[in-house]
Amino acid sequence: MPEQPEWGVAVVTGGASGIGAALAGRLSAGGSRVATFDLPGTEGPGELHVEVDVTDGPAVAAAVARVEAALGPVEVYCSNAGIAAGRGLGDDGDWERSWAVHVMAHVHAARAVLPGMAGRGRGSFVVTASAAGLLMMMQSAPYTVTKHASVAVAEWLAVEYGGRGVTLHCLAPQGVRTPMVAGGDERSRRELDASGEIIQPAEVAEAVVAALRSGEFLVTPHPQVRDYEAAKVADRTAWLARMRRLRARL
Repeated sequence: MPEQPEWGVAVVTGGASGIGAALAGRLSAGGSRVATFDLPGTEGPGELHVEVDVTDGPAVAAAVARVEAALGPVEVYCSNAGIAAGRGLGDDGDWERSWAVHVMAHVHAARAVLPGMAGRGRGSFVVTASAAGLLMMMQSAPYTVTKHASVAVAEWLAVEYGGRGVTLHCLAPQGVRTPMVAGGDERSRRELDASGEIIQPAEVAEAVVAALRSGEFLVTPHPQVRDYEAAKVADRTAWLARMRRLRARL
């Protein structure tokens, strides 16, 4: 552990497994005092684990207050919880759950921690989106659309708070070997394999730490995602045609 940690208190949501657990472990190894948030019945690495539903705004505010009372002011908040809900267009429940986790959870977290960070002139806020938020996930409209909204939330927050001593980061990986990926059906796994290399959560955590150090907004552990997004923006008609051809092959 370094003599002087780079960041003091860090919170990671969805911290019991996958990318969240890797982020919590990496920040803890760097000397941060880490609290993890996740659903009831879970456990996470770090000094404090709080069972909380991140879609419940008052509960998130109370959890943050508990962390700050126990560990000190939050300097890093990784709003990382995510779900995979809805094949195709899904049903209304898929859309509601996806919106609550992929959009409103970030809003609740921002309300709870960003005013304090801005007031202290120091802090970092990480929104876990997905490459699907820049490109798409063919098998799920609810996931694709709400992850696009995650990116938009991160961008809005970066404009609102970025000049006040707070750095904002948007994490957009492609395939990561997490329980969410392992739990998918055979077609989902084929589609994910077609998107490129599936990396380990620890690699994502290292990319986030690098962005926290550099101040980079967009965090792409799969570098090719930037090229894919550039091609999409340059000619959306051609990009959509390529996606249709890929879908037909799968």
